[in-house]
Amino acid sequence: MPADDLVFPMGKYEARMPVDRQYTRSHFWLSPLATGYRVGFTAYAVRLLQDVYFLDWTIDAQTAVKEKEQIGEIESSKAVSAMYAPAEGLIREFNPALYNDPSLINADNYGSGWLYELETESPLLSAQEYYAHLEATWETTQRLLKSQYNE
Repeated sequence: MPADDLVFPMGKYEARMPVDRQYTRSHFWLSPLATGYRVGFTAYAVRLLQDVYFLDWTIDAQTAVKEKEQIGEIESSKAVSAMYAPAEGLIREFNPALYNDPSLINADNYGSGWLYELETESPLLSAQEYYAHLEATWETTQRLLKSQYNE
């Protein structure tokens, strides 16, 4: 782990945030490409999802999306959840490796487990701003998690 990465404590777990990319409040990282960004789940999101084992896109590549528009579903050991676009833009391409092996999200979320490529002009968060967002919402997240475990 690079020394300048930020690390958010999640109880006995840690969520690493590389500082070489940007983030959204909905727990996606965006790494700049020549045109647009490569997008994936943050370590925080992967920890909350736990084991991802199914992924289904409900839109095609080269589709314009609005922020919070549903673009697919993800199934993990926790639940089946809708996935939403983290920002307005154009989804250019999906990671073809995930069609056969979505567990790459669990194993290498900041590398080969990326989700799709997105062109966007939307404002994004720095690693430091995302860390501050996690700090501000962690207490509420813990309460939600505890209530789910007690059901």
